[in-house]
Amino acid sequence: MPIHLRAEPGDYAEACLLPGDPLRARAVAHTFLEDVRETNAERGLLGYTGTFEGTPVSVQATGMGAPSASIVVEELVQLGVKRLIRIGTCGGLRPELALGDLVVVLSATSADGASAALTGGEPHAPTADWELVHGAVHAAKTLGTPVHVGPVVTTDLFYDPDPDRAARWASRGMLAVEMEAAALLTLGALRGVQAGCLLLVSDTIGVGGTERIGDAELAPAVDRLARLALATVAGR
Repeated sequence: MPIHLRAEPGDYAEACLLPGDPLRARAVAHTFLEDVRETNAERGLLGYTGTFEGTPVSVQATGMGAPSASIVVEELVQLGVKRLIRIGTCGGLRPELALGDLVVVLSATSADGASAALTGGEPHAPTADWELVHGAVHAAKTLGTPVHVGPVVTTDLFYDPDPDRAARWASRGMLAVEMEAAALLTLGALRGVQAGCLLLVSDTIGVGGTERIGDAELAPAVDRLARLALATVAGR
C-alpha cells in the first residue's frame, strides 16, 4: 500500500482523471460516474472509482503544484493505473483564448523544479501521449465542444514576481500557464504509461491585466472539461 494513497492494486481503474482540487474530484466522480466508491481520503487527497458508460474510471485529486502531483502519479502507477489525464485550470496567455475555453495540451515547457529533478537536469520535452491527444480532439468534435490544441508552460509560481514573464511565454507560442502538466507528462514517459492534459481557461493574462472567471461560469465549464476527459478515456 502506498504512503499517500491508502489503496490496494485494483482499487483504481486503469484510466484516471487528475483534478488538482479534492472537492472537484468529488464533484466529478459523483456527477458523472456510476457505482462510485471512495478509494482514498488520506491527507485530503480524495480519490474515487466508478464507471462511465460501462468503462471503469477513477478520479484522483493531486493537490496543487508539480511536487504534489508527482507523488500522486507515482503512487497511482504503483497501483496499476495506465492512462492518466490531468483536468485542471490554467491562465490563458494568448488573445485567442477566452475565459471558459478548453485546451488540449500537446506539450508542456517545464519551468518547474520537479520536472528538472525527474530528468536530473537534462533537457527534456514533456509531450502528451498522442493517442490521448487524438482521442480528445476526436471526442471534442463528437461532443461539439470547441478546443484549442497546443503547448503550455508549467510553473511553480501562481503569483509570479516577474510581470513580463507571461508575455515572453506567449511570444514563444505558449497557449497557457499551469502548475502540473510537465511533471505528469515527464512521469508518463519515465514510467511507460499514457499521460495527457486537458485544461480549462480560468484566467486570462495579458497586457490589460488578469481577468478571472466567475463561479457561475466556472461550474458548467468544469462539466464540459470532465465530459471531454471521460469521453476521451472511454473512446467515445
